[in-house]
Amino acid sequence: MNYIQTQNNTPKKGFSFGLEPPLGWTAILALVLFTALCIFSGATAILRNSYIALSLAVGLFLYLRYPILYIGFTWWMWFVTPFVTRLVDLKSGFDPSRLMLISPYLITLFTLHTFLKYLPKSLSQGGLPFVLAFLGVFYGSLIGLIKTSPMTAVRGIFDWLPPIVFAFFLFIKWREYPQYRQVIQRTFIWGVLVMGAYGVWQFIVAPEWDVFWLIETELKSMGDPEPLGLRVWSTMASPAPFGAVMMAGLLLLLTHAHYLNIPATAAGYLAFLLTSVRTLWGAWLVGLVTLFGSLKARSQMRLVVVILLMVLFVVPLTTIEPFSETISQRFETFSNLEKDDSAQVRQKIYEEGLNQALTNGLGNGVGNTFVVNEQGILEPIVIDSGFLDTFFTLGWFGAVFYLGGMLLLVFQIFQFNECRFDSFMAASRGIGIGMISTLAGNSGMLGVAGMVLWGFLGIALAGHNYHVHEQNKFRS
Repeated sequence: MNYIQTQNNTPKKGFSFGLEPPLGWTAILALVLFTALCIFSGATAILRNSYIALSLAVGLFLYLRYPILYIGFTWWMWFVTPFVTRLVDLKSGFDPSRLMLISPYLITLFTLHTFLKYLPKSLSQGGLPFVLAFLGVFYGSLIGLIKTSPMTAVRGIFDWLPPIVFAFFLFIKWREYPQYRQVIQRTFIWGVLVMGAYGVWQFIVAPEWDVFWLIETELKSMGDPEPLGLRVWSTMASPAPFGAVMMAGLLLLLTHAHYLNIPATAAGYLAFLLTSVRTLWGAWLVGLVTLFGSLKARSQMRLVVVILLMVLFVVPLTTIEPFSETISQRFETFSNLEKDDSAQVRQKIYEEGLNQALTNGLGNGVGNTFVVNEQGILEPIVIDSGFLDTFFTLGWFGAVFYLGGMLLLVFQIFQFNECRFDSFMAASRGIGIGMISTLAGNSGMLGVAGMVLWGFLGIALAGHNYHVHEQNKFRS
């Protein structure tokens, strides 16, 4: 298969199984080995009590010593921590607090140090969008501490802040753009393969740890706890975050040649379709159109060939049982939205909430979408609209800063010409725009979905700064 090649200004290196740097990989493998031993030996109570501390220790070590490894490690913590949590719940009993899930949030927040350190310097390098978004969230956090409770406000901050500071970290380290690009490509290629394959298996088999978790959480929207009845969420916490990650990974597969592309494409698209998240399907299409329009004519022709070959691999898989019925039924809802429950729910949310959201000057504050139940456990309140959520939470004052920063960042990356020869930048731009298109249907700026949205816009901006620097150096 022919794939669009990213043109680097540095010598191209193939992906290697060599574990370099050894000290960094030793820390990662030690955590993996400890986790596996606890699970297989039945010592999951020990793992539940130590997972956060150990993962934070590894994350901090990598952040300080090996930032390239830190980026990949952070993404994988988002990918697999919910899966590890479900295995622990099965063996040690369901934990309604879901405290283990806080690990990737805390690991990502290490980049807040970078944000504060380079904040003044960043304004001269194009960092204003991140500063504006941060100010919006900071304002919303202050309102949240006043109007809600410290517990709910802090939980809300974990959703809003990490994507911004992580994206800033990628942006401000633009001199390492080629290495960061490579580790992100490698992480998402392997992620699509592993999570896609597990997602297909999850749909067919319905593993007992996933069934147990679905029963305990009573999440009816995620399907029936039985084989062929689940909406796939793979190793992650729900279909929407999984769909966001897969959307990004599948677009990256179109722009990078790798020996895993064929199996990753087959498993990835099948699992992506089995999520039944139409908003993310649409985001993939928006991202694809953006990617196509960003490339020069020769690269566009290559992309067309890649897409045709992808269709030849994927379409036959979607037409066989047990997959075809689930996928076709979800596609049929596009032409029959008046009978679709989720579409009607979103329409009702907009009808009831739009005026209230747009007239909420001060906002309800970060954390207003969580409540503390009678057992003292945080429970989320679902708002199926990122735009409404932003105005509800941040109010007009905070939303102007937050959305203004996001729109300014989008405006900046559409001024770049480097996307025509750097297909990773083009894909990153497409991924970011695709995720923004989901804000009408879900809160795609929060949590791991927000990591995808802000992270890929941030790395696109880093790529621009890197290429400008290289061109100026060449001219001088």
